[in-house]
Amino acid sequence: MKFSEQWLREWVNPPISSEELLAQLTIVGLEVDGAEPVAPPLDGIIVARVTSLSPHPNADKLRIVELDTGSGQQSVVCGARNVREGGSFALATLGTVLPDGMKLKPVKLRGVESSGMLCSTRELGLADSADGLLELPDDAVPGTPLYDYLKLDDFSIDVDLTPNRGDCFCIAGIAREVGAKNRCIPEWPSLVAVKDAVSTRFPIHLDAPEDCPHYAGRVIANIDATARTPLWMEERLRRCGLRAIHPVVDVTNYVMLELGQPMHAFDLDRLDGAIHVRHAVSGEQLTLLDEQALELQAGSLVIADESGPLALAGVMGGAKSGVVEKTRSLFLESAYFVPERLSGVARSYGLHTDSSLRFERGVDPELQERAMERATALLVDIVGGEPGPIIEQRVPRYLPERPAIHLRAERIERLLGLKVADADVLDILERLEMEVVVLEDGWRVTAPSFRFDIALEADLIEEVARLVGYDHIPSTRISLGFARNDRDEAVVGLSRQRQVLVERGYQEAISYSFVDPTLQSRIDPDLKPLALANPISKELSVMRTSLWPGLLQALAYNRKRQQPRVRLFESGLVFRPQSDGSLLQEKRLGGVIAGPLEPMQWGSPEQTVDFYDLKGDVEALLHLGVGGGEYTFVPATHPGLHPGQSAEIRRGEQTVGMLGGLHPEIARKLKIGGEVFLFELSLAEIGEGRLPRSVELSRYPAVSRDIAISLDEDIAAERVLSCVRKAAPESLMNLELFDVYRGEGVDSGKKSLALGLIFQDVSRTLDDTEVDGGLEAIVCALEEQLGALLRS
Repeated sequence: MKFSEQWLREWVNPPISSEELLAQLTIVGLEVDGAEPVAPPLDGIIVARVTSLSPHPNADKLRIVELDTGSGQQSVVCGARNVREGGSFALATLGTVLPDGMKLKPVKLRGVESSGMLCSTRELGLADSADGLLELPDDAVPGTPLYDYLKLDDFSIDVDLTPNRGDCFCIAGIAREVGAKNRCIPEWPSLVAVKDAVSTRFPIHLDAPEDCPHYAGRVIANIDATARTPLWMEERLRRCGLRAIHPVVDVTNYVMLELGQPMHAFDLDRLDGAIHVRHAVSGEQLTLLDEQALELQAGSLVIADESGPLALAGVMGGAKSGVVEKTRSLFLESAYFVPERLSGVARSYGLHTDSSLRFERGVDPELQERAMERATALLVDIVGGEPGPIIEQRVPRYLPERPAIHLRAERIERLLGLKVADADVLDILERLEMEVVVLEDGWRVTAPSFRFDIALEADLIEEVARLVGYDHIPSTRISLGFARNDRDEAVVGLSRQRQVLVERGYQEAISYSFVDPTLQSRIDPDLKPLALANPISKELSVMRTSLWPGLLQALAYNRKRQQPRVRLFESGLVFRPQSDGSLLQEKRLGGVIAGPLEPMQWGSPEQTVDFYDLKGDVEALLHLGVGGGEYTFVPATHPGLHPGQSAEIRRGEQTVGMLGGLHPEIARKLKIGGEVFLFELSLAEIGEGRLPRSVELSRYPAVSRDIAISLDEDIAAERVLSCVRKAAPESLMNLELFDVYRGEGVDSGKKSLALGLIFQDVSRTLDDTEVDGGLEAIVCALEEQLGALLRS
């Protein structure tokens, strides 16, 4: 929000300097982003009145202008089209240095001497462009320094408002804050009701009162649309960051800046039948004032007449009913729209306007009639016209209620750590225009209609703190009591999982949740990701369904910067659309490795990472909560992974993750050389662990047996181990696969697995007969279920 310090001081003028004012604004929560002079120094530039014009003898487009400078006559040569006899303009006298650095000297233009220069706003540094000279009102006294006449000793202050302070998007709101801080009462402009000159009415229908419970309108007939916006208003708009457009538009913008009520004016002669505040029908078309054509979404609130939409409510008017030079009668609009219903509407169409900004933050629901009277008075003064009566439609049940809040004195002290006297609390609340009833233990407070953010006792305590001054709240030591830790010890937290990966040489990455749709489709082509309505860029336009796109882009980024060894992991949400139209948000942990297994060293030769290196890292994570035996790695396929180097990770029948080598085609398109391996795990699934339990150590000797079996090549070792465990007696304490052999003595298509088995009982010594019987049962099961043969 940009505003002029001079304009603010017309409302409230505490005896403080500009620097103190800026500091106060920040202290009360209106953070100042910056303040800059509204104009450069304009020494030597004065008001001059044209006394006569004569043609230039040697140039058709130039004229000789005689000027009254207050101290005599002066002659300049000028080619501006809007210079006129009797008009007052800004004259840069000889010796003046203009803002662009040019110093004025006597010159001859086509043989005629010119002693000075009549200036435009661009040449004075007041605007980026200009159509002609800066023309001043007729009451400007020749010889007056322009800096003094335009009161340019002023600052344009830019404040960064938090979303809850929509009431401060206007001079009135900021004046209330400054007045409350300095115990000054703001002086409002005259808001006397304008007398009706005509009885003309235009019907209004609230077809969507839940979105717009209050709408006011007024007809103003017989205006002069060719009138010019007065210079004082143009200057105030400029100092607030807006440019003058047309008197009617300028007045509505002025009232918005002054009082905080966005308004709109329609050309009455271009309206059909009646005003309807309704929801748009899907497919309806609307061309806005900026010539942008919209296809309206069903449910968007619009202002319409009998022939169709006229404006996108609270955002921007339409070109069809806009005010033009031929306009003779206006229909002036002032409405209250429910903030929650308008939130995000402008952004959904790619728009952002001053009106939408204010309506989304909240406009005072009791301001519409006052704003209408203020705008009417200004319009009648500037463009003339005959105002009709104010036409209002109101549905009270949809207007916001003002709750009465119980504020306790002891609660103030408890939250602030500061004892504020009851009289001071009452004074602060009344300065903030609160309605206050004194109670035994505090106060019953009702916030004014413009303070949407006051709903809780804590909100009122914040107001007390703001006005007391945060710098007056003492620093105190916080007392912390010991609290019992009720964390489930069987749950493995993300912090422990991250630590394990860091210990294994990984570094944590953080990437955007929105990714490149092309890369996303390559990794997960079967799932259509959620597209963003207003993406940062085309390359970040869909929500990720996997962590892999971000990790792969980080890998590619590092590879391009000569980083051959990369080990990255990331934890975060993925967003997976479901068949029923819902969106599943799931927390996952993913990682990527590429390059050498170890950093460069002299002690061992360089070895490139492979599938089993990644599998070892994943197993280290899985072993945190449960024994590794609860998880199995099953060969599987995935569009983003190498067809022969990918596996699902299962816990029982539940799939908890995926790992494997990156598909060569994706690696080629990303220009990543060498082998790349990835994993992704569901945090919810792998975080569920179990507590360790103690078992008695046997005092009796263990018996070891080794067996070698021959079986088909395609039978996984996990199936063999599972078969042995099921067939073995309870005395089998440990089972290990310690060798895999292919070669001489083993048939083609076969492999040999060597298993080590340890038998032990906790209550007695096992004899050879028991051990041999158990071993025989195991061998029989392997033969029957897997076709394995015992090797001699």
